[in-house]
Amino acid sequence: MNKTGLTSPHQIIITSPDDGTVVERMLIGVMSDTHDDIAQTKKAVSRFNRESVEQVLHAGDFISPFMIDTLKELKAPLTGVFGNNDGDRLLLERKSGMLPSMKITGTFARIGMGEMRIGLLHGNDRELVEALAACGSLDLLVYGHTHRPEIRREGPLLIVNPGEVYGHLTGRSTVALVDTVKRSAEIVDL
Repeated sequence: MNKTGLTSPHQIIITSPDDGTVVERMLIGVMSDTHDDIAQTKKAVSRFNRESVEQVLHAGDFISPFMIDTLKELKAPLTGVFGNNDGDRLLLERKSGMLPSMKITGTFARIGMGEMRIGLLHGNDRELVEALAACGSLDLLVYGHTHRPEIRREGPLLIVNPGEVYGHLTGRSTVALVDTVKRSAEIVDL
């Protein structure tokens, strides 16, 4: 906690003059499809650390367990899910489980961050992505797999695909930043 009582420069307490409601903002870093690319993943980690994100979400396709060593440099906790190309899932889970700030939760994670209800999956099952988007129980749906960055809304639901950290399939290495108060996202080129 700093002198202002906040834990980071991106955590902001807003008091509405109308009703006194207190809202907390959190900046979330979102990544996917790192595909064993250590150099690009280090760039993503550096960007998230520079932005002082409070949480990182990884939408799968870490690929090899050695990628956990690169991701452990994150200053924020990471929650991830497996993608369709993750090979040694047991070792990925074991290595991430040795770090108190990192967890891989299987193929889907439902996460509560303050008032925001988040669904996290890889997205290789397009029908499942669309069903989750239509269910009405989420505020943010994060997926990867396509390697193409996308931000869209379906009613109040914010849907974010951060693209690929790897950058080899599309020629573009990207991550996303999500603001939980504005309920907005931006794609960031690495």
